[in-house]
Parts: sequence; structure tokens; C-alpha cells
Amino acid sequence: MRIHLVSAFDQLPATLRQVLAAADAHPFFNSDFLQLLEQTGCVTPEKGWLPRHLWIERQGEPVFLLPLYEKTHSWGEFVFDQRWAQAYHQHGLPYYPKWLSAIPFTPSIGPRWWTKPGEDAIPLLAAALAHIGSVLADGQISSWHLLFAEGWPAGFDPVGMLPRHDVQFHWRHHGYRTFDDFLQQLKSRKRKNIRRERQRVAEQGVTLRVREGVDLTEQDWHDFYHCYSNTYFVRGQEPYLSPAFFQGIGRARPHQIMMVQAYRGDRLIGAALSFHDQTTLYGRHWGALEEVDCLHFEACFYQGIDYCIAHGLQRFDPGTQGEHKLVRGFEPVQTTSWHWIGHPAFREAIAAYLEREKADVLRYQEVAGEWLPFRRESD
Repeated sequence: MRIHLVSAFDQLPATLRQVLAAADAHPFFNSDFLQLLEQTGCVTPEKGWLPRHLWIERQGEPVFLLPLYEKTHSWGEFVFDQRWAQAYHQHGLPYYPKWLSAIPFTPSIGPRWWTKPGEDAIPLLAAALAHIGSVLADGQISSWHLLFAEGWPAGFDPVGMLPRHDVQFHWRHHGYRTFDDFLQQLKSRKRKNIRRERQRVAEQGVTLRVREGVDLTEQDWHDFYHCYSNTYFVRGQEPYLSPAFFQGIGRARPHQIMMVQAYRGDRLIGAALSFHDQTTLYGRHWGALEEVDCLHFEACFYQGIDYCIAHGLQRFDPGTQGEHKLVRGFEPVQTTSWHWIGHPAFREAIAAYLEREKADVLRYQEVAGEWLPFRRESD
């Protein structure tokens, strides 16, 4: 086996990129998504993202890929380690650069490496981790972080890596036939509240359209970006993603895109962008030009639930955080990231911290579940 690191996704072997561009590839772990982030200037060394993609070849053929980025900050990750960086700094040690394996700006559970079909992933992962370990040992980086991964292969022991847990809120399809069928499973007060929120949007003169990616025009993407970027600008922030990225992904993977558009008359005033595969809807980006009561709930949650029921999707991942999702039927689920800390003393201190944090996260998940709106048999 030979291990390679490349500084751009388009430097990977063409055969590997072609495999990862398959129509049924994961909506984010695919060549189109990852390559466009680099080509459109969203992921660049100047912005603190230096690609270090690791791939392995055997007998001239690519057999393994692990997307890697060398980071000089912790933005765009959604697993927050800034306090770790601050502790390093207080002790006169550099925390950056660090290495990261994640989908940039995308806190969704999914695949984080590719193994050629028919290959045993375990020795390939072991080789990749051994290489990363050698870089850590040389002091070139402080740490390696694997975020929102689906999980390790059965029987594989990621020696040295520390698990960190968090909670997201996902909707699950429990055999509903219609949105109203879903509502019938909720407690009366919660059911009435959702109906009232949906009605409130209509009362304010706002109409919604659900559009498939194949039907979206260049103008649709232009108007969407106006909404998306405005949500950042009103908070004094720069958007993570560029107009060119959205235009590009709209052309490359329209079959995995759904957009909810909110109109007042003929004017687009808000939009929610989602991606999907055969089982899951991923709510990713929202933006609005006006403050409309309950519009965010309608466009980002209820329309997505409706879409899942109509298309037989089993899960709806609307993004990170937000206890307000609980009372709307989104269940608490645990996510896991993995962290390999090079410095022995900091590794020990962070491991102890993560053990304490784990107990808090498990308790939080348990308590959050008590706020779900579903009827019980005794109700």
C-alpha cells in the first residue's frame, strides 16, 4: 500500500472522483459537493481550510479515501473545541494547525471515508490512522478530529481516539400516511399549536411552494442566495457558502435537492434548502428577507415532514441544536465525534472532561425525551 496526501480534491485520481460522483452517493460525501467547496472558494487555505486529503493505493488502484483538512481555526465545524484551543494557548502551546475529517459546514451524520467495494476497511483505516499518528508524534499538528461519523467498522479499535457525544433532534417516520395522521399521534394541545402555527403563516399573506432541484432555475438560485446571505448579514457575519457553490451544486446534483420557497405575492421572502437520499431528508440552509411569524417553523420543519411522508423518507435531520424542535415531534438522538489529542497531558485532561460531559449529555437526552409531544396510551 502507498499513502498519499493531496492539497486539492481535484488532485485525487480521476477514477476515484468518478466513483464518488455516482448518482446514489451520499448528498454530502460525494465528489460534486466536496470539490465544489474548494473550486468556488468556500474552502481555501486563506479561509483556514487547507485540504490534506488522504488516499491509499494498492497496485496502482485507489482503495481508500479519507477527506482531511488542516485547520487554523474551529469555525464551520459545529463541534466546539475553542476552549481546548484557549487552554493550549494559556500554557504556551499551539493548538492550530489541527487536522479535521468532516464535511465542511455540514453537521450531519454520514460516511467520512470511502473503501473500495470488496476491500476490508479495517487494515486500510489502520494504515490511515498510523500515518496520522506519525504526523501527531512529529508535532506537525496538535490533534485530529473526526466529526459526525456513522461509526467504525465492527471489530475496529480506534486506539487513542476520544469519543465526544452531543444531541441533535431528528424526526422519524412511524408509518404516517399524511401530515394529519402524524398530528393525530400528538397530544391535543401540541396538535392544535402546530395547526395554529401553520394557519398563522397563511393569515399573513404568505404562500409556500415546494420545488424539486431539477425544476430550479438560475434565477431561483440567485433569489435563494439573497435570502440565505441576508440571514448572515443581519448578524454581522459573512456567509460560509458562495453563490457559485449553490449554483454549482444545483447543476451537479439536482436529483438530491428540495427547496421550500415562501412568497408574498410574486416576491420571494424566504427559502429553505434541503438535500435527500433514499432514506433521509437533510435540512441545511434557511434565509429570509422579512420577519414573518412562524414562517421558519413552516418552511424548515412542517414542509419537510410533509415531504418525508409523501416520499417515504424515514428520517428528517433538520440540523443542529434547538430544543424547540422537540415539541414539534423531533426526537433527541445522540451524535458522536472522535478526537485524537497529541499532547499526553492534554489528552488525559480532555479525556477526563469528556467523561464528565458524557454523563451530562446522556442526562440531557433523557430529559429532552420527556418533552416529546406524542400521546401515551394513558392519554
